[in-house]
Amino acid sequence: MSSDKIKTWIDASRPKTLAAAFVPVLVGAALAWKDGAIHWPATSVALLCAFLIQIGTNFANDYFDFKKGADTNERIGFQRATASGLVAPKTMLNATIISMALAFVSGLYLVWIGGWIVLLIGLLSLLFGVLYTGGPYPLGYNGLGDIFVFIFFGIVAVMATYYVNALEWSEASFWASLAVGALCTNILVVNNLRDVEQDRVSGKKTLGVLFGEQTLKAEYTLMLLLAYAIPPHFYFMLDYSEWIFLPLALLPIAFLHAKTIWVETDKRQLNPQLEKTAKFMTLFGILFSIGIIL
Repeated sequence: MSSDKIKTWIDASRPKTLAAAFVPVLVGAALAWKDGAIHWPATSVALLCAFLIQIGTNFANDYFDFKKGADTNERIGFQRATASGLVAPKTMLNATIISMALAFVSGLYLVWIGGWIVLLIGLLSLLFGVLYTGGPYPLGYNGLGDIFVFIFFGIVAVMATYYVNALEWSEASFWASLAVGALCTNILVVNNLRDVEQDRVSGKKTLGVLFGEQTLKAEYTLMLLLAYAIPPHFYFMLDYSEWIFLPLALLPIAFLHAKTIWVETDKRQLNPQLEKTAKFMTLFGILFSIGIIL
């Protein structure tokens, strides 16, 4: 495979969005570590599955958005491999199937550890990863994308990671998952804010199309506020130490990101903002995890 082909597939996997796979596992594992229940093989496989599901979902989006006509020449977002002709539609569909199949096979180890509930979680994650843009009622085309991301890349991913380590559920993992889900949702919010005009033309009913750009800007701000409400909850209600406030070091950056979302009028500038939002989620997750452990 040529270097150009390799670059095409790397770009199609959308590495800038993979924080959504890494951070939930990191936070879930940090909670397990803090409780003396860390299981490194389970954590490693959970991380592998998270990456494969995220990449498979990105491949599926690339394919189904092309098939539905959502990716056009007017697109101002990152280049899509199928729409640009770099990858044949059937090849992208096959890549989706392979990624999801690898996630399923890898996840069988977690099923062996955690039982049927892990199998159910895994199958639902794979199913909704495809139904996000595929199927007769694609979630991302009907205003449900934000809810899907919040639940599966936040609540489900963090709590399931903790479960495959400790083999029990955790209240702390639920509260932590709200911060992770909120920051993960903001990656989608920036994406939808950037693409609102193209989505409106193609019939993709995101929250921005249904309720307007101001709703997306308010959502971005509210998700930041939710994320920052979680460390104080850990400190005052769950008896964690002052280290849990480490993410507050990022407050100036959070303010700048929110300001950009509210004042930026050039939609092309939201491409770097999407990257910054993903990096912010990663930094928040790392500091939050350190605070949990300490």
